Parts: sequence; structure tokens; C-alpha cells
Amino acid sequence: MALELAAVYRDLHAHPELSFQEHRTAGIVADHLGSLGYAVTTGIGITGVVGVLANGDGPTVLLRADMDALPVLEETGLDYASTARGVDADGNDVPLMHACGHDVHVTCLLGAAEALADASGEWAGTLVVLFQPAEEWGGGAERMVEDGLYDRIPKPDVVLGQHVAPFPAGFAGLHAGVAMAAADSIDITLHGSGGHGSRPETTVDPVYLAANVVARLQGIVAREIAPADSAVVTVGQLHAGTKNNIIPPSAKLGLSVRTLDDAVRDAVIAGIERITRAEATASDAPKEPEFDYVERFPLTVNEPAATARTFAALQAALGEGRVIDPGSVSGSEDVGVLATAAGAPLVYWFLGGFDPTLFPDLLRTGRMPEDVPSNHSPHFAPMIEPTLTSGVRALVAAAREWLA
Repeated sequence: MALELAAVYRDLHAHPELSFQEHRTAGIVADHLGSLGYAVTTGIGITGVVGVLANGDGPTVLLRADMDALPVLEETGLDYASTARGVDADGNDVPLMHACGHDVHVTCLLGAAEALADASGEWAGTLVVLFQPAEEWGGGAERMVEDGLYDRIPKPDVVLGQHVAPFPAGFAGLHAGVAMAAADSIDITLHGSGGHGSRPETTVDPVYLAANVVARLQGIVAREIAPADSAVVTVGQLHAGTKNNIIPPSAKLGLSVRTLDDAVRDAVIAGIERITRAEATASDAPKEPEFDYVERFPLTVNEPAATARTFAALQAALGEGRVIDPGSVSGSEDVGVLATAAGAPLVYWFLGGFDPTLFPDLLRTGRMPEDVPSNHSPHFAPMIEPTLTSGVRALVAAAREWLA
């Protein structure tokens, strides 16, 4: 059956699911792949779905899309906006939104799977279409590999994929080498000694300690990392206390760290631990701080020769001048895990999803206007077209470049 891309996209957008909870999405994917003649395997890494289309002798090409959504309250005002809610891994009731465009990724890969199946007389080899859970959680690709992914499907000769981004629809962005940053998510527990707010001298105030840690951590990038290098240290969470007149016994920080070089990463992590421990000592904390490294995304590295080959294919498909090099970006991905586990090159590009008339502004300034929402924003709303058509065309062209 022919896929109506816009209808599929609207449906997926209105029904987002959290990491490792993508049961409805996985069911839609599996049903459609089965109808196209793919050999379908479900439940890899809990909710992952893989379709395999064997079409004679030739290379094995893997196309990947991620499926999970985010705990974000949608504010786009779209008539197909999500009103869904769910329960996160900590048992909290949360709003749900496809605020990072994974609904675009799933729709485009389903469209590409159909187009390539329909054109199977024009290529040879094995096509693998992989729909991954839990990219936002940071462990979906690793969970699929640990669940015997490459014991259950053919190992690819190349891994290809795309991510919708806030630049003009109809364009793609592809960078050889380090394309996306490594990311570490760190939870820090700071220990104090609680008591009454009227008698701070009898306590060790973890809120004051936390405030000093937050302020000092910004000095790592400003004063310890060379200007030619790149790093981001963001404190996204600070939790402490239950009442205004109670000094609590502990405080918790949630950090996100982004780096484009492993040596820089090591320096930033060491700086975080050193500063936090030193501030705890300065506050006479009764216990050492605790560090919990809860998520780890590796660097996303596009193999240069494979990238050059795919760049040419994308440009032929999208048009001269419509594939640009955005350089390295500070966002993070786990798609590289799939390539590393297979010993295959990775090529991962960005797909434009917003007003294409903004492209002259992008060329002139190097950035999109400030009012274009970024990924993870409650206002993130890619254009349906030409985004979906371009995304399908890009995936098909890239796959056909590698298939015999």
C-alpha cells in the first residue's frame, strides 16, 4: 500500500511515546514493513524494529531512524499537536511531545523503505531499515546491540541516517569527521547538615554550597579550556529543600557536558569533580559529594571517504548547492554505536525542516533567525513539506549510492 507521508507524520506527532515505551510506533512500523515484504524482527532492545529486504548479491546498507519523544508540553498550536501524557522512568506523570523530530525520522524512513522496495529491480544487495528506541535516553542503540542485533540481522557495510534540524527545508547538512559532540549527563549529590533556617550557624547549608558549585563550574569553559577548543557545561537541574525555613541535609545538581574531543572531555570532567570536591571542603561538608554518570553519548564521527561519496549522492538528489557543511555541532547522538559495533563507516547528516526562504539569512550570518525554534523546544514544528519529501529522497539516494 502506498504511504501517505503527511498523514503518517501527523499521526505519529499526535501520539508520542517516551524512551523504551514506543510500542504503538513500533507496531505501525512493523505492520507497514511487513506489508512491503520485509523480513521484520521486533522487540530488539525492548521496542526496536528492524526490517530486512534481501535483494541478491551486493552490499548491506543500514538506514536508521529513532522513535522516542520527550517529556515536553507542546506549545505549537498545531491542529495535530500532542496532548498525550505518560509516566517516565522515575514514575512521574509528564506531558509528551515529539520536540526533536523523531516523528519526521520515522516517517521518512518508512517512505524510503517503500520507495526502495518498489524499485528493487534497480538495485542489488541487502537493505536493513532500523527503527531505534530511546535515543533521547542515550542507551537505545547500545541496548539493541547488547540484545544481539547483529546476531539477528546482517552486519551492514555502511550505516546511514539523518536528523531534522532548524535550517531550511529542502537542504541537508553533512560534515566529515567529528560531526556531533560527545555528551555526559552527570547527577551530583552535595551533602550538608540540615537544621532550622533561623540558625544557619548550626548547619552546613547545601543550598549555599550548590550555588557556589554552579557559579564555579562556569569557569571551566571560560578559564580552563583553550579558545580553539569547544565545550559546554550546563547545570539543568538544582533540587534542594522542602520548606522556606528549613535548611535541607542535601542538594542535587543535574549537569549536561558536551565536548568535541576526548582529551577536552577528560579535562572538563576532571574539573567538575575537582571544583565540586573543593567547594564541599570549603563548606566543611560532612561527606564527600557523590557523582553518578547517568548517560554517555559518544562522539558522532562521519568517516571521511564514505562522507564524500554520500555528499555527492545527496547533492545529486536535492540539487546543486543544497547540501552544505555545517561544521561540528554541540548536539549529541548514539547512532555511532550501531556503526562501531558493526565495524562499518557512519554517515549521518542533518535534514532541513524550516522555511526555505530563510536560506539567504543562513548564508549571510551563519545562523538561522533567533525566532526559529530549536530541537527540544515546546515550539519545535518542522514544515511537513518539503521536509518529508526531501527526507525520503535523501535516504533513498544515499542507500542507492551504496547498493549495487
